[in-house]
Amino acid sequence: MFYDFLLCVALLIVVTFIYKLVQMAILGSERLRQLSDAGALDGDPLLSTLLFFCLFGFFAKFWTHKGQTLGMQVWGLRVQNSDGTAIDLWQALLRFLVAIASWLCFGLGHFWMLWDKRGRTWQDMYSSSQVVRLPKNIHKK
Repeated sequence: MFYDFLLCVALLIVVTFIYKLVQMAILGSERLRQLSDAGALDGDPLLSTLLFFCLFGFFAKFWTHKGQTLGMQVWGLRVQNSDGTAIDLWQALLRFLVAIASWLCFGLGHFWMLWDKRGRTWQDMYSSSQVVRLPKNIHKK
């Protein structure tokens, strides 16, 4: 999760930078400074929505294609259906939203795997998917 966290922070910084550049091009730097000083740009709902969709896009792209984010690739983990196929966009959305709820509950949804007999988190249960550890490819010469 930490590797993906770092990637997500970088993504959010780049998207925010581009958003602010576009905003400056449309409004002008002086008008943007006035709005900022007045507090009118605090809690920008358009930027928040854009960042939310960018984060979802990041996870959805990786989960629905290879089943692995970059951080999951490093640790040999994959999210998939019980038959081994990649999850679909709806399942990715459910995983994403329930993972957020899990964090908002102080990580309880992630720690749920410690009590679940099948080792599932909340997002596993609600999206009907599972995270599996991939076997290590050992090439003997």
